[in-house]
Amino acid sequence: MTEFDIPSEQWAQVIEKSGGPVVYKKIPVPRPGPDEVLLHIHFSGVCHTDLHTLQNDWPIPAPLPLVGGHEGVGTIIAKGDLVGTNDKDTGLRIGARAGVKWLNSSCLSCAFCLAGDEPLCPRAQFSGYTVPGTFQQYTLAKAVHVTRIPDDEAEGRKLDLAALAPVLCAGVTVYKALKESGARPGQWVVVVGAGGGLGSMAVQYARAMGLRVVGIDGGKEKGDSCREMGVEEYIDFTDFASDSEEGSKELQSPLSGPHAVLLLAVSPTPFRQAIQYVRSRGTIVCVGLPPNAELRAPVFETVVRMITIRGSYVGNRQDAQEALGFFLRGDIKVPVKTVGLSKLGDVYRALGEGKVVGRCVVDTSR
Repeated sequence: MTEFDIPSEQWAQVIEKSGGPVVYKKIPVPRPGPDEVLLHIHFSGVCHTDLHTLQNDWPIPAPLPLVGGHEGVGTIIAKGDLVGTNDKDTGLRIGARAGVKWLNSSCLSCAFCLAGDEPLCPRAQFSGYTVPGTFQQYTLAKAVHVTRIPDDEAEGRKLDLAALAPVLCAGVTVYKALKESGARPGQWVVVVGAGGGLGSMAVQYARAMGLRVVGIDGGKEKGDSCREMGVEEYIDFTDFASDSEEGSKELQSPLSGPHAVLLLAVSPTPFRQAIQYVRSRGTIVCVGLPPNAELRAPVFETVVRMITIRGSYVGNRQDAQEALGFFLRGDIKVPVKTVGLSKLGDVYRALGEGKVVGRCVVDTSR
């Protein structure tokens, strides 16, 4: 069935109880079902969703024990009998590279799937949340949902797979959110949380799409990072009191308010503030998921200023290929710090303390 030797055991980081810690241990290597592929994962990005999974603080609890992770890049080493009857058409040949995203599977037949909204499928399964993810050396994925990644020969260069990994979630998520914002080239977009893993990519996608960017985050280090990524203005929220109107006025004065606001923050305060500074007829796009937070807005102001407030939740298969295209063309530079899979617990602690600048990626070989 394959030309690869598949071991019986592998190293993985397993969540055994809510709140952690993760346990680095050996577990069995799974075998693919008829419509699945088995990937040897080389790198996997780490994001705040993984931290929420560890803490199990979302309304839908994750089943434990569980292997987290949903930004995996690897090589297909086995596939089910129904996969790739024509390898040239599918690109799912043994030895091909592919990516595993948050959306692991969907039914492909409901109204949402048929409209290209696969993430809303009522039967969707999610990597590292409802099914085992990519914080292990070998993982399964539904063949129809993996993202094709070109070989080095096809690209004419050696791809940085560690830097590519976060594109599969963070990149797709912010790219989709920017599309949902409706902002057009030359217009202003505010990225709240611009110095984090999502934010650093949102800034670059926005720039590549012809938008002008204001970044909001806390501290000089994140400010320096935002400027390197291409923001035209940076606002340090630590310069203002919590819930202060000063920051909102600073956003309004030079810009008359941004056309769109991307809320990537993991605290609830920015969600309350956005309506104070978004331009009339502007759009607020909620992406971050602060636990137990509520979204409130004054009805009168929302109506008479014709403000749109909407959520954006990852992307579909086409969004993933488009987001990857920006990376392959060199428009997206992902600042990553690579650590061994065995050190994932340290990454979780840094994320929880807000000390991660850019994106952390785990190397499953160490």
